[in-house]
Formats: sequence, structure tokens, C-alpha cells
Amino acid sequence: MIKLGIIGVGGWGKNLLRNFQEQLEAEVVVAADLVESRRAAARARYPNLIITGDYGDILRDGDIRAVVVATPGGTHFKIVRDCLRAGKDVFVEKPMTLTARDCRELCELADERDLILMVGHLLLYHPGVIKLREELQAGTVGDLYYLYSQRVNLGKIRRSEDALWTFAPHDISVALYLIGSEPVAVSARGESYIQPGVADVVFTTITFPNRVLAHLHVSWLDPHKVRRVTIVGSKKMMVFDDMAGSEQIKIYDKGVPENLEYDTYGEYLHLRYGDVQIPWVKAGEPLQAEAGHFIECVKERKQPFTDGKNGLAVVRVLEAARQSLEDGGRIVYLLKGEGNY
Repeated sequence: MIKLGIIGVGGWGKNLLRNFQEQLEAEVVVAADLVESRRAAARARYPNLIITGDYGDILRDGDIRAVVVATPGGTHFKIVRDCLRAGKDVFVEKPMTLTARDCRELCELADERDLILMVGHLLLYHPGVIKLREELQAGTVGDLYYLYSQRVNLGKIRRSEDALWTFAPHDISVALYLIGSEPVAVSARGESYIQPGVADVVFTTITFPNRVLAHLHVSWLDPHKVRRVTIVGSKKMMVFDDMAGSEQIKIYDKGVPENLEYDTYGEYLHLRYGDVQIPWVKAGEPLQAEAGHFIECVKERKQPFTDGKNGLAVVRVLEAARQSLEDGGRIVYLLKGEGNY
């Protein structure tokens, strides 16, 4: 049985606590949080759990092998560094840190000490997203032209992290996973309507090699709750709708085929409308799969799928988007190989 500690049990942290407690080969034994009301809620639900306001209690416990960090993004670097220095494997929620430099330092520290460092990019464990990747690799859509995602809602408005750093890590991780290549440039435009300096809506465009584009729309100031990715290729198009229940993926046999026998340009390019296919997607809870993968990595000492390098890749794009956002949408170019450490 792998004993765990968790730092942060409010918001998403309470979901992580529940899912890690449900793992057959792991047990959360200590939970830390600065807020008394959160500690009280965890104490009421898990009476056998040791609750503390000092995460140092977790670091000093020699029986705890790994730590789950679910605190605000601005605190991740210090807390994760402290955990690694204490010899603990770490699962940290997204974003890994707020700068690529800090990500690299944590990756180097984990490697030096032969420790597991995993980042909570939840959607990469979603059966629907995994199915999209399989279809892309199978050539279902042909050559990938572009994709765009929407993650919008009239939801909780944060005071510190803006919509970019709160929502976009999900969609950036998905775009990098689906496209499978290192981005070339990033630009972002957004606006702060509710609180000065805290963007409520952001539109980000990521440019990849071979003219592939990814466009991300995130907002917590929208009348609809939308969680959707649209993929356009030379042969077909796909839509992943996370709110659609049993029909999350639809493949559209639509496109603009080339007519090799033509007299005019209008005959050369014509629209094709075909059937809509709804492929079967394996059922599964992404958070359970993510938690189970971390426990497996800790137990077998293997590299996580969403490891520190994956966290760094996402933060590089976020950092560039923030620079662009602060500079009115200026294109920020990413140096090739900059994501390595």
C-alpha cells in the first residue's frame, strides 16, 4: 500500500482526494490545507485522515512516499520543490508552474533524485481525447489543417489566475497531444471586464509546422457551457463534445476534394457532403485513470505519460500567450528545442 499526502483539499483538491482514496493500492494518510473550513470538511468526510495546516508535516513523515499538490498555480514551484527535496514523488495539478524556467528546475531536480514528477493534464486521460488521437494517427481526416477548441461557461470568477491560466492548460495540452509536434509561434488577445488585470476571455492561436493551426477560446463570462474540440482535415472533420454524453465524437465525411477532370476552376473545387459517423468510445472516468496511472508509476518507477516535460511544454505556450496578451496580441516565436531541459 502506497501512502500519500495531499496538499490542498479545496476546489479540485477535494476531487483528487476522493479519487486517490479510491485507489486499491494507495491510501491518503495526511491532508494539509491553510483554510480551516476546508480542513473541517475533509475531517468530516474522512475521519481517519490526519488533517494539518502545515504541509511540512507531510514532508517530515517518512512513511509517505508521494505527495499530491492541488494548490493555486502560483504556489506550485515552492511546494513541489520542497516535496522533491524531501524525497517524495509528486503529482501536481496544472499548470505545473507559472514559468518555463521553474518547470525546468523541477524537472532537473526530479531527475537528479530519481523521483516521479507527474502533471495533472486530465484530458489526456479522457477516452474521447484518446480516441481522437487514434483517429488522427489512422489518417481518418487526412492531412490535418487546423483545430479549434472552446472552453467557456458563466462560472467561477477567480481573483488571481485569469481565464488563460485557469482554463487554457487543458486545451493546450490537448492540442499538443493531438498535433504531435512542437509549436512555432503563439499569439493571444483577451480582455479584463470584471477585474482589472484579470482576463475574463482569451483567444489564443498556436502555429505549428506545416501551417497547422490551433485556436483556443476560453472564458468564464459566457452564456453557454461548452467543452468542444473541432478538427478539420483534408478528407474529413471531427468534433469532440465533452458535454454530449454517449455521442461525444462525430466524424463528418465533408471536405473539398480535388476533381482531376475539370474545365473550370469552379469544377476543380467542389464541396463534398457525406455521412456522419459516431464511433464507439470506451467508457471511463479520466480522473480515476489519471490517479491510477500515478500510483502505477510510483510503484513501478516508470515515467508518467504527463511527466515534467509535458508540463513544461504546456507552460511554454502559456508563458508565450501571456507575453502576447500583455503586448496587444504580438506574435511570440518559440525557439526550436526550447522545451528541453
